Amino acid sequence: MAATRLILGTRKGVIILDAAGGGWTPRAATQLGIPVPYAVSDPRSGRLWASLDHGHWGQKLVHSDDDGATWAEVAAPVYPEGEELKPGKPASLRLIWVITPGPADQPGRLWLGTEPGGLFRSDDGGGSWQLVESLWRHPSRPDNWFGGGRDEAGIHSVLVDPRDSRRVLVGVSCAGVFESRDDGVTWTTANRGLKAGYLPDPDVDVGHDPHLVVGCPSNFDALWQQNHCGIFRSRDGGANWSQVSEEGGPAHFGFAVAVDPADGDTAWVVPAIADECRVAVGGALCVSRSEDGGKTWTALRKGLPQEHCYDIVFRHALDIDDSGRTLAFGSTSGNLYVSGDRGDSWQCLGTHFPPIYSVRFAQ
Repeated sequence: MAATRLILGTRKGVIILDAAGGGWTPRAATQLGIPVPYAVSDPRSGRLWASLDHGHWGQKLVHSDDDGATWAEVAAPVYPEGEELKPGKPASLRLIWVITPGPADQPGRLWLGTEPGGLFRSDDGGGSWQLVESLWRHPSRPDNWFGGGRDEAGIHSVLVDPRDSRRVLVGVSCAGVFESRDDGVTWTTANRGLKAGYLPDPDVDVGHDPHLVVGCPSNFDALWQQNHCGIFRSRDGGANWSQVSEEGGPAHFGFAVAVDPADGDTAWVVPAIADECRVAVGGALCVSRSEDGGKTWTALRKGLPQEHCYDIVFRHALDIDDSGRTLAFGSTSGNLYVSGDRGDSWQCLGTHFPPIYSVRFAQ
């Protein structure tokens, strides 16, 4: 089903665009002036959720039941008293990085991925939050989780298997992918085949930097991740990963990845120059698409700027709607693009948005 709304989390608030007459019309921003790392609609209820990275008041969590007209604050998660990142270093909430609504058979379930590496769960619709201590106390965390571009490790990806709600995967930067098959009671690593080229041993079990992990809803064994060290794909639900970066082409480094909801072999990434640059490759913006599981890639450039371009697209700022035809992405330069033909061509929806952190379609 085609999306009817586009929800942006930006440096200056939440901006919603409505689909109408074959185009997209933006509304005035809400939460104006406040950085919004992530905003999403809960498909079970239509409730909007947004995390706020408030400069004065810290991390906040808000929701809206009237399509963003008004917002109500709920208590943000708190690390339990006495929890420590390392001995003598107390753990406290620094960022709510991702909000993942639970499945239909868990109507009150919400997941939050946070920095410094805590996964929080609510079973009462966000009324209360519990740290998933089984993951927090994973033996690898104290010594092998670390920040990649941020001070501490953070959880940016929370995936619930649509075939089995008790199976949950999380992506941690930097640590890797962790999997639970018993609703978060126990966790195992799922990093076989990944490469951490910045470490003395690139084949370590923990220490990888997945920038984003996504799964195909119709075939959840088909997982993709845009990793600091390339693009990786799994055909067996994360048990094994294979690098599928484009040799000699732009599809290698980046942050965002999206997978076709009906075809696990088709995915899109937004390439960039790695590490100290983090700008569009060659000053030309493109979206790369693979339709054969990463064997080949096509750089899609129609409608995108091809010179003097410095856009970078963050990990949550690319999305595909349920129809599998419409994609959208936003950049830290405040540019927003949409495609109605699976990325073959792009239309610019605006060049003066605030820096865009997240882009999510909704009904």
